[in-house]
Amino acid sequence: LILFHVWSILLNMWLPYVSPVVPDWCYQSQHTCATPCNGPEKWYHANKDCEGRAQSPINIVHRKTLTDERLTPFQFRKYQDSFSGLIKNNGHSVQVNVPHQPYVIGGDLEKPYKVVQFHLHWGKNGGPGSEHTIDGEQYPMELHIVHMNEEHSTLEDALKDPIGVAVLGFFYEESLSANRKYDPVVRALQRIMMTGANTTLVSVSLEQLIPPQQNLSNYYRYKGSLTTPGCTESVIWTVFEKPIPLSRDQLRVFSDLQFKDGKPMVGTFRPVQPLNGRVVYRSGGAVVVASTAILLASVTMAMGLSQPD
Repeated sequence: LILFHVWSILLNMWLPYVSPVVPDWCYQSQHTCATPCNGPEKWYHANKDCEGRAQSPINIVHRKTLTDERLTPFQFRKYQDSFSGLIKNNGHSVQVNVPHQPYVIGGDLEKPYKVVQFHLHWGKNGGPGSEHTIDGEQYPMELHIVHMNEEHSTLEDALKDPIGVAVLGFFYEESLSANRKYDPVVRALQRIMMTGANTTLVSVSLEQLIPPQQNLSNYYRYKGSLTTPGCTESVIWTVFEKPIPLSRDQLRVFSDLQFKDGKPMVGTFRPVQPLNGRVVYRSGGAVVVASTAILLASVTMAMGLSQPD
């Protein structure tokens, strides 16, 4: 018996220590004592770039942004074309691959940037869930349309280029009525509740998922990163002011999806990151509109004053 105990001790000394298996990364909503994982504050364990100095998302403080007249309205090419693409519950979000590669030009982008995929980030049952915030306000959900510079053939290659990726971010707001343009997405979500499930999103266009183009002249611009590991700092961010309306029921459908462990997929957003000296720019749209309104009011007043009694 004594020899057995000695042998057990020696065996334990010789065997390598095996640490508990911990997922590479997770959202804060997934982290519990029973299910430990590397939450956002420890994402650097999954990839060291996650503790870089140009990380996303950020809180955009409007009064601290600088107007840049080079930030002209975008031109959305092939956004109106319908397509059928794979929509998948990837365990962290819902992602849709866009096969026919619409693209954008303008917006002070040096070259055309073609669409690769889009995905979303949300809260719980329509509660706060956007990644970016405006003056501290968090919207219920945020859409990211991921583009890569036309010079690259894969997203992996584009991420090696400091200006290889451009992401267009759109907020959502709760509306009283349902947004029927989102019916194909909502129907597809009901078929991909479990992690790894996928289906075909049929006959949808990017144009129907975002606000009308004439409402997209006001936006913010800064240099940042992917908002999930590897957190690569190769992203030109554009965050639009005009939100997309969805009803409460439509927003809640996203919370019916499941993480890998079967728990509700909620709180799928990274907390805002420090600016670390970065400057956030805004397009001249809002300033131009305001200036025009003031000018018209001044002219009207002057004409009124000049009229004879």
